[in-house]
Amino acid sequence: MKNYSKFYGFLLAGAFCCTGSAAFAQDDDQSSDKGWINASFETNSVFYRKDAKSDLLNMAYPKDHVASNNYLKFDYTKGRFSTGFQLESYLPVLAGYPTELKGTKLTNLYAQWADRDFTVTGGTFYDQFGSGLLFRSYEERMLGFNNALLGARATYSYKGMVNVKALWGTPRFGMTYDTGTQVRGGDLSLSIGDMCGWNNTSLFVEGSVLNTFMEVSDQTAERMNPNRMGYSGRINFETGGFTAKLEYVDNGVNYYSDVKLPDPESFLRERGNAQLIEVGYNDRGLGIFVSARRLAWMKSEIIFNNSSTLNMLNYVPAMSLQHTYMLATLNPFIPQLGQISLSGPNVMGEIGGQADIYYTFRKGSTLGGKRGLKVHANFATYYSLEEGMGKMKARNLTYRDFTLDFEKWFTRKFKLTMFYSMQENNHSYGLSAATDLEHILVADMIYKFNTDYSLRWELQYLFGDKNSKTRDWMAALVEFNVAPKWSIYASDMYNHGHKDEDLRIHYYDAGISFAQSHTRLQLSYGRHRAGYVCSGGVCRMQPAYTGFNFAMTMTF
Repeated sequence: MKNYSKFYGFLLAGAFCCTGSAAFAQDDDQSSDKGWINASFETNSVFYRKDAKSDLLNMAYPKDHVASNNYLKFDYTKGRFSTGFQLESYLPVLAGYPTELKGTKLTNLYAQWADRDFTVTGGTFYDQFGSGLLFRSYEERMLGFNNALLGARATYSYKGMVNVKALWGTPRFGMTYDTGTQVRGGDLSLSIGDMCGWNNTSLFVEGSVLNTFMEVSDQTAERMNPNRMGYSGRINFETGGFTAKLEYVDNGVNYYSDVKLPDPESFLRERGNAQLIEVGYNDRGLGIFVSARRLAWMKSEIIFNNSSTLNMLNYVPAMSLQHTYMLATLNPFIPQLGQISLSGPNVMGEIGGQADIYYTFRKGSTLGGKRGLKVHANFATYYSLEEGMGKMKARNLTYRDFTLDFEKWFTRKFKLTMFYSMQENNHSYGLSAATDLEHILVADMIYKFNTDYSLRWELQYLFGDKNSKTRDWMAALVEFNVAPKWSIYASDMYNHGHKDEDLRIHYYDAGISFAQSHTRLQLSYGRHRAGYVCSGGVCRMQPAYTGFNFAMTMTF
């Protein structure tokens, strides 16, 4: 009962705070002297149940049968001053989330002064340099990830031409900032376009420097340097519909435990580095985006030699199409940052890229017809890196995806989206050449009865080659919406082609959601498959489970 008392107390506190903020906001309409308050409360809870497949699938089934992730966020702004906090409560944390998240704690607290040209922040804050390859501090609740810095930051801008940033702090790990790690860095951005008075062209030259100090034992410090220096240089160019970005990152020297070395207590010493090129064009219904990236030993840790998914100071997104259809997300692309293999070659990193093309056939054209036609194609391919001095040679394919989809309103009431994806995955992450090839087909249809009522349904099929571990799947979803408040859905995924007949299992799910004003409620029940949950290329492993899911979000 202790956990339940905490949970209800937390809900009450959230409701009280949000109600108070709403009243404050009403008063503020009459007088802006009081400032502005924004608050939000979010809860995600699961009641776990056992079913006939629980033992076979090794489903998560906590002793308490109930888990809940809760967040209360509060921000106050008056003129140039702002302050806020975040309270988090895990009662306990949902299965599959990092186990370092436990209990109830005030995790974020900040105060900031923002003038026209400069800002000063004290307390906790989020920031990043460039694309985040060198450094990024951010929160992603879907992953349970939060590496906010506790310290100070100052920024200064001179007429938008020169922008300077300096920060210092200790990063969050789990529920604490007591990690013994210190992060110090600076960032400089020069707007050459503004300096030269260019009207239709922008050119930014940017650079960053980052120092990270890890607190380690005296014995460990004898074998490694706890100070790491990293650098990055960037060029961003834009004119008309054309954009180009180039970034080079030197992440400094990283250390990895390596049982293959003569001294088992020694470390593999590798300098992390990355190169990123992005080129895009967008004009008259045509959009083309091409990117290429190479990574080598790019994992930047908060705590030395800790394997937690929370142990990241930088951000390396999966530069491939982020799928949303059920069967297309079974085997997502996970970037390889460099890791030690217990036997055989190490996974040093990856090299590859993607090309994304959009085109809209206008209304009245031959293919566009009466209502137009949207076509989209994406191709992404990545390889592991060959070991050696240059580290630029590709070794084995790790991931490949070709996707083609089109979207068309055939009438004012009916829209059809057809989707095809060919995915090739290497489950050894490039240590061997073996891959699985899968083809996914999706028909996504929407029918609008009127402005309030609509029906959406999906039919999906996945078939794999003889080496595929997940061949073959079928899936369906139906969703009925009553705008703008109600939505009801039911879905099922069935692994009907699995080589093991006992593992030909239905993964069903059904739910209802309600939204009004600033509140959204959702309740669902289903059997969920084990697999990776990803956001922006950062992933965590989610165990299989069956149960009720409840989610609530309130914003004010």
